[in-house]
Amino acid sequence: MKRITFITSALRRVLPQTLLLAGLMVSSATGLHAISSNQTGTHNGYYYSYWKDGGTVTMNLGTGGNYSVNWSLGNSYNFVGGKGWSTGSSSRTINYNCGVWSPNGNAYLCLYGWTTSPLIEYYVVDSWGSWRPPGGTSAGNVSSNGGTYNLYRAQRVNQPSIQGTKTFYQNWSVRTAKRGIGSNAQITFSNHVNGWNSKGWTMGTHNYQIMATEGFQSSGSSNLTVW
Repeated sequence: MKRITFITSALRRVLPQTLLLAGLMVSSATGLHAISSNQTGTHNGYYYSYWKDGGTVTMNLGTGGNYSVNWSLGNSYNFVGGKGWSTGSSSRTINYNCGVWSPNGNAYLCLYGWTTSPLIEYYVVDSWGSWRPPGGTSAGNVSSNGGTYNLYRAQRVNQPSIQGTKTFYQNWSVRTAKRGIGSNAQITFSNHVNGWNSKGWTMGTHNYQIMATEGFQSSGSSNLTVW
């Protein structure tokens, strides 16, 4: 797990009785988990991932596929976290409802994950903050779930990855217009994978796959449920 963005230039109320252990605060009354340190795990039947390289971030794990994040990253830090599945799938249809999306600065609301052999980091971006990622010229587009997505690829050289410091590619599919919040939404992931494959940007063996909040040099809050 990790995150540093490809172009770097470019809520809690916990009830009284709590246990603090290795950055995980657990409310005995509600089962709410408030995370503040790098980790992965399972919660209420869903995989979760939390990674930051600095700043202040609290991620609350709610019921089922719900989570919320409050972040304040200053001028140099990055965070990515969310809930989903420990093993991704190219054929999965992801359902989610984002009730809060309030970034101040650069942030992404996205399907996020990794494959190995080849090592690929991928994004399907449905909304963002002040800057639409990832920059550069689109290599084409796909139509999916009521929107058009531009396709991009970038190479990261000697950067953090799920296999340590490596050189790898990122596959991006970025909606041309931000998706609205507060209603049920779908990402048919196979449409994006087929679009990448048509460019020769083949995926490998799936590692984790989450509906993620990412912030970079920003602050904000989000609350969403994935299923």
